[in-house]
Amino acid sequence: MEYSRSLVPEIVIEPSKGWVSLKLGELWQYRELLFFLIWRDVKVQYKQASLGVAWAILQPLLTMVIFSVIFGHLAKLPSEGIPYPVFSYVALLPWQLFSSTLTRSTSSLVGNANLLTKIYFPRLIIPFSATISGLVDFSVSFVVLLGLMAYYGIAPTFAILWLPLLVLFVLLTALSVGLWLSALNVQYRDVQHVIPFLIQAWMFASPIVYSAELIPGGLWRIAYGLNPLVGVIQSFRWILLEGKRPDELMVMSVGIVALLLITGLFYFKRMEKTFADVV
Repeated sequence: MEYSRSLVPEIVIEPSKGWVSLKLGELWQYRELLFFLIWRDVKVQYKQASLGVAWAILQPLLTMVIFSVIFGHLAKLPSEGIPYPVFSYVALLPWQLFSSTLTRSTSSLVGNANLLTKIYFPRLIIPFSATISGLVDFSVSFVVLLGLMAYYGIAPTFAILWLPLLVLFVLLTALSVGLWLSALNVQYRDVQHVIPFLIQAWMFASPIVYSAELIPGGLWRIAYGLNPLVGVIQSFRWILLEGKRPDELMVMSVGIVALLLITGLFYFKRMEKTFADVV
């Protein structure tokens, strides 16, 4: 039986023009690919690693010990009345979730060049999958934090209900910056060489080894609050160790990340039509 040409659907694939719609609905249509890439990233991360998931415990734990000796014992930095090991460890959790996620998302497009050049799918799936896969390490490290809190007699309060929102905010912060850097990294490969320096500088610009309360008020505190990780790290300490809810620093962080995320999405969509040709 022959069908008339007029009854056969015709699909035309052409590059988008200008600053078009983000088409975020396509992420749901390709959700199975997203789940596969997340699972693949998790497996690759621990493949042939002799200690496996133990690295998720050792890295923040050893870093906490070093910080406690240098900044807590020798430099004697104030820790808001909280034992310094817990004070630093609770800040390391969101920081390491952010830094590892940012590193993976920045190199995600170049690392998946074989997919970009062969088939069509929403390119946003690649940095999205690199972002979500970091939750495995965070979950394991968080169990250690609960053990430290129990050791020092710190009981969580109902403020811990803010935790899922703060974790989501950390992922959105890493994604918002990663969208910019991953797209730039396709065009300029030296971006990936800047990332280690950027992360190192960003760590000391965030209240990890010290408290944000040391920053004086006025313009200094406003300028310091432009770092979106300031609000979220302080909020981690408040909700987990002091039973407080996030304050105005978190409001500033939300505004900055919203701006970075929206502009990053549009820039990424603007540049994605060139990825397959350049990568």
